[in-house]
Amino acid sequence: MRISEILRRKGADVVTIVPEATVRELLGLLAERNVGAVVVSRGGGTLDGIVSERDIVRRLHKVGAALLDRPVADIMTAVVHTCSPDDHVESLRPTMTEHRIRHLPVLRDGRMVGIVSIGDVVKSAISELQTEREQLVHYLQG
Repeated sequence: MRISEILRRKGADVVTIVPEATVRELLGLLAERNVGAVVVSRGGGTLDGIVSERDIVRRLHKVGAALLDRPVADIMTAVVHTCSPDDHVESLRPTMTEHRIRHLPVLRDGRMVGIVSIGDVVKSAISELQTEREQLVHYLQG
């Protein structure tokens, strides 16, 4: 299965925030949109970084409550692993596991066209296994 198929099923909506927004604003956005990560972008379709709940927790532990009024740019990951709509889902599994990444922005020609999560990758693997199982059962009964 290709990443484009996942995006076709789930949609291409990407939650973004500007680098100048505060961590407090970021927390509100994460809660409001019920997501675990937000892409940091100055222009909506561009990728400046990514920030996750994990990033916030780790920095809160180090800095304390003062972190809430600092800009998202202070805690975002600036070097972001990405993928393409044409990539196979299987190719993401090692990258996500090895680098402990839960969210990958999907880029086409340098522009964001979606985001995939580890949940999306797992769901696609389960779907493929169920399809294989059904085919095997049908073959054995047939």
